[in-house]
Amino acid sequence: MPSIPWLASWRKVDPPEEIQGLILRAESKLGTIPAPVLALSAFALGSLTTVSGTLVYRRYFHRLKNGDWITPNVFAKKRWVKGMVTSVGDSDNFRLYHTPAFGWRWPLKFRIIPSTTKDLKDKTLHIRIAGVDAPEAAHFGRPSQPYSEESLAWLRQEILGKTVYCQLLRRDQYARIVAIVTLPPRFLPASWTTGKSLSLEMLKSGWVTTYQQAGAEYGKWGKEEFLRVEEEAKAARRGMWANGTTAESPSEYKRRHAASESADAKVDSVPTPAKKSTPLKESKGWFSKLFSKS
Repeated sequence: MPSIPWLASWRKVDPPEEIQGLILRAESKLGTIPAPVLALSAFALGSLTTVSGTLVYRRYFHRLKNGDWITPNVFAKKRWVKGMVTSVGDSDNFRLYHTPAFGWRWPLKFRIIPSTTKDLKDKTLHIRIAGVDAPEAAHFGRPSQPYSEESLAWLRQEILGKTVYCQLLRRDQYARIVAIVTLPPRFLPASWTTGKSLSLEMLKSGWVTTYQQAGAEYGKWGKEEFLRVEEEAKAARRGMWANGTTAESPSEYKRRHAASESADAKVDSVPTPAKKSTPLKESKGWFSKLFSKS
């Protein structure tokens, strides 16, 4: 049978003498180790590899499908996550599809982000942007605040369909995830540096105020920086400050409506005094009237 040149290259080739020597020395050393010790070492190495692989998967590859998947340990570590904004329902919160590790973008795109409301159901994190308070939209029977629609339009323009980074802090009273949100860095990789704070960008544009209630979070920038940027927007009459600073703030709006609703609830809970009933006179028939005293 004639020899085939390309088939000859597939034939087994003996390793060089140096490699053979290393293999022989390794085999001789392994032969001196007792079998139980060797088995225990192999078991320990396999366990270590399994645990390390599990930790790496949970930290870099495990996807948080929704808020129920976030454990107290994640909040305790204030973990950063990356994802794409799939919807913006209000001026200070949005839905995030968590995209860990790689495979979501070209040229290594092999994972797909759902695009329909049905496919996204129960697969996103409901994020509340930390440190800011936006004009209230109409809900719970309350009218909307001025500039609520403009504030919402600005936020959608900035982040809808884009990648953002969120540091998960805690849950609020509406089961949303309060998070420090940053935009992707322009030039350097996100693993090297953080991008601009979304909260500060919103304050700079004049579409939100600084949230100053108990438990407010401002990240590495601090409350003073938030207030300074807000004052600059007011002085420049940007966004909701176009007509001056006398407009009702979101926090004042919520306090006013809360007080009004509380007063209405108290009025509704006051019991109505019962009317005294007048005893009915006993009606007498003609026979009784005949023998009764006048």
